[in-house]
Amino acid sequence: MENINQETDITLEHSTPVELAIQDQLNEYYHDQEKIDARLLELDAEMDLESYMQTEGTALTIAGVILALTVNKKWLALPLATSLLSLANIVRGRNRPLTVFRKLGFRTRAEIEKERYALKAIRGDFKYLLDVPNAVWNAVNK
Repeated sequence: MENINQETDITLEHSTPVELAIQDQLNEYYHDQEKIDARLLELDAEMDLESYMQTEGTALTIAGVILALTVNKKWLALPLATSLLSLANIVRGRNRPLTVFRKLGFRTRAEIEKERYALKAIRGDFKYLLDVPNAVWNAVNK
């Protein structure tokens, strides 16, 4: 829906695809604030990327150990591979599985929190920030 009054639309500088999606949602909630409480509950339930990756790594490690103890010791390769992948990601400073999980729609904790606090500001929790809608986004990005 095209808004005639562009002054009330939230626009972001140097936006990533995730930030553009957040921007669209913030504009939607800015014009229909009754939905904010429901969205905040959704954000409470959303698992962030870091937590998901830790959970998956731990689950694979436990599964590998259990399978090694009950089925075949070759299953110890699974926790070993999981640990080596985690270590390699730390040493290299980048994470290949990260791009896969990003494509699946997972967001970082920081991205989730930015949306949460922007929604709270739009709702009026931080009234001193609402002089201009863009101040909401700028405040959570500092």
